[in-house]
Amino acid sequence: MGENMNVDDFVYAVETDKNFDDAVVSVLKVVEQKGWALFQIYDVKERLLAKGFKQDQLKIIEICSAKYANQLLNKNRLISLCMPCKINVINRTEKVLIAGMKPTIISELFNEIDKKELEQVETDLIEMVNNASK
Repeated sequence: MGENMNVDDFVYAVETDKNFDDAVVSVLKVVEQKGWALFQIYDVKERLLAKGFKQDQLKIIEICSAKYANQLLNKNRLISLCMPCKINVINRTEKVLIAGMKPTIISELFNEIDKKELEQVETDLIEMVNNASK
C-alpha cells in the first residue's frame, strides 16, 4: 500500500438528516433497488452492551453483488477476506453517518486486480450511500 494513503482513499461517507433507524431502512431499500443481496446486519451497540461496554448506535450492513463477487474470486480467492461489502450506519452526536469502504482499495492489496475492475463496484456503492442519505 502507498505510504501516503489516508482515510479518504478507504472510506466513502455521507452525513444524513435522517434519524438512525430511518437511515438503516433507507440503506436496506437502496440495496434492494440496486439488485444487491443483503447478507447480515450487525447491531454493534447491542452486542457490546451485552458485554458491559457502552457505545452509541452502529449497524454494519453486509451486502453483496454476485456478479462482482464472482469476478473477483476468479482472480484470487483470498479477496474473500474483503467481502462482503459493507455499508455502516453510525450515530454521531451531530448527524447520522452512512459510510462504506471504497472497493477500489482492494487493488492496492492484490496485484491481480486492476483498479479499473473495481470502479463499477465503487460507483454502485457510492450511489447506494448517496441515495440512502437523501
